[in-house]
Amino acid sequence: MTGRPPPEPGDAPLRTPLTALVGVRHPLVQTGMGWVAGPRLVSATAEAGALGILASATMTLPQLHDAIREVKSRTAAPFGVNLRADAGDAADRVRLLIEEDVRVASFALAPSRELIGRLKDAGVVVIPSVGAVRHARKVAEWGADAVLVQGGEGGGHTGQVATSVLLPQVVDAVSVPVIGAGGFHDGRGLAAALCYGAAGVAMGTRFLLTRESTVPEPVKARYLAAQVTDITVTTKVDGLPHRMLRSEMVAALESSGRAAALLRALRHAAAFKKLSGMSWAAMLRDGRALRHGKDLSLAQLLLAANTPMLLKAAMVEGRTDAGVMAAGQVAGVIDDLPRVAEVVEGTVRQAAALLTQLGAGVSSPPPAGRPPAAPAPPSARSRAD
Repeated sequence: MTGRPPPEPGDAPLRTPLTALVGVRHPLVQTGMGWVAGPRLVSATAEAGALGILASATMTLPQLHDAIREVKSRTAAPFGVNLRADAGDAADRVRLLIEEDVRVASFALAPSRELIGRLKDAGVVVIPSVGAVRHARKVAEWGADAVLVQGGEGGGHTGQVATSVLLPQVVDAVSVPVIGAGGFHDGRGLAAALCYGAAGVAMGTRFLLTRESTVPEPVKARYLAAQVTDITVTTKVDGLPHRMLRSEMVAALESSGRAAALLRALRHAAAFKKLSGMSWAAMLRDGRALRHGKDLSLAQLLLAANTPMLLKAAMVEGRTDAGVMAAGQVAGVIDDLPRVAEVVEGTVRQAAALLTQLGAGVSSPPPAGRPPAAPAPPSARSRAD
């Protein structure tokens, strides 16, 4: 089996099947957010003892190679890479992960049984993300080592079932470790997830709003100023439910007619084509792959293919008027920009203290069957909706 040996757990207060499987100190995962989860954020997360996931969907293969090398130059701790199973060069990216001894491969869409098998044979831990019980069962049967289940509170493409309902359903449905996502930002959430039987939690927005995050400061300010009611779900970006901050772009997409939507989609598609070097045929193919079985208009198909450009406009260029800002509902209850280490340590401390109060015996490994976990910092605010 390839891969670096897991580090000693030391004085980590929360040990779960996730920490044992991946070799991290704490049962926390920083999600692979496009244009956000780069080497700096991932390495800071890994150094803090959690699992950082590098976002590769917005990178070319050479860029991914450089990003992996940069993370490895910053930390010896385990980390992961998020992959698109339907990408045209998916096989090359899998080969790169194996050659570079990356510990975890995560997927936004379910990878095939063959792809899972290839990664597992090379010693790579496979953790697909799912949004339904049936999908969790499928990937677990195909050999996935764990599943990350996101409830409707999560940012980006999301479902309709709340995490508090979906998470225990998945825990009961599969025998592999389950990581909860959607609505987590502090130790109270981590403690709750562990009580549901999860092996840990994943957080995106909370890690986006840290000092190590490379998101431009004006964009972070928009997130910090948001109330819970400022986060919406729209299908106007790419035809699929997408949770994000309300913005000028979202308003324009929701109010524009078909002709205006098509022109906007063509403009963004042309920009993405220039950036990525993809052909129009390849972009349309990717758009169809991203539609998840839904019938999309031509404008929606183009937007589905170049949604990364809409995200890049905000998350890289700082253009809140021309981009989209994916956001979990927790953006409405976060009002600080701590360091990543403070997020991880504060979350774990708070969860451990709460579980101790509940008599959960968090110093010992959890019993077989249904594990526990841990996320965010004690600086959670209470803000009126």
